[in-house]
Amino acid sequence: MDLILWRHAQAHAHVVEDGSAASFAEDLARALTPKGDRQAERMAAWLNQRLTDTTRILVSPAKRTQQTAQALGRSFKTVASIAPDASVDDLLMAARWPHAKDPVLLVGHQPTLGLLAARLLAGQDLPWTLRKGAVWWFRGREREGQLEVTLHAVQSPDFL
Repeated sequence: MDLILWRHAQAHAHVVEDGSAASFAEDLARALTPKGDRQAERMAAWLNQRLTDTTRILVSPAKRTQQTAQALGRSFKTVASIAPDASVDDLLMAARWPHAKDPVLLVGHQPTLGLLAARLLAGQDLPWTLRKGAVWWFRGREREGQLEVTLHAVQSPDFL
């Protein structure tokens, strides 16, 4: 199974005038910046050259992830369980890792995507960072009764 992690592109920072923390709803409403739009378009072009037609695309309900995924020009499913407050286990369950028949593209958030990447490669949740707009592509397959995970590709929109 292929599992592709795509961190949303650059979004506007949420500034609260009184210095308090942003609400969850306010965080979900943050949109991409013009740079983020360009990042999403570049990564979408790269992905569209590589994704199969059967790839399931699962997207967080946050506006910035929705905008990032829309750059692909493909249909996708909005999945509440991969919102910014999701856990690594939430993402794995949504993707049906490692048992899904078709590739899965998750469009989500830090720090969960970094924690997931670390779990897949290092076997533990470590605070790894995926750059804004970047893709990490994993491949998992059974070998002699064991799941073997390889990192198939890492691509940043800043280097396209």
